[in-house]
Amino acid sequence: MSESAQMPQYQCHKKVWALKLGDVKVYNDMKGKHYALYPEDKNYAPFFVDKEWFRKHNPETGGYYVVYEDGYKSYSPAEAFESGYTLI
Repeated sequence: MSESAQMPQYQCHKKVWALKLGDVKVYNDMKGKHYALYPEDKNYAPFFVDKEWFRKHNPETGGYYVVYEDGYKSYSPAEAFESGYTLI
């Protein structure tokens, strides 16, 4: 890609399901490590993600656990998510 060429811009129009994370914890026990996400909204129970997802996305407290319409599960930092999505 040429240094003078600007990349094309896109605007998001996807519908997603998302939970803001109140906490992110790693637990160790005799079976190994467990990766837990705690939604900020206490109406939702904490849940576990697998090691590969955790390492790939490196979630942080305050960010969002995101599920797309095709079932893909991702993570988005708060600023990026909140500037691109509106609650419907």
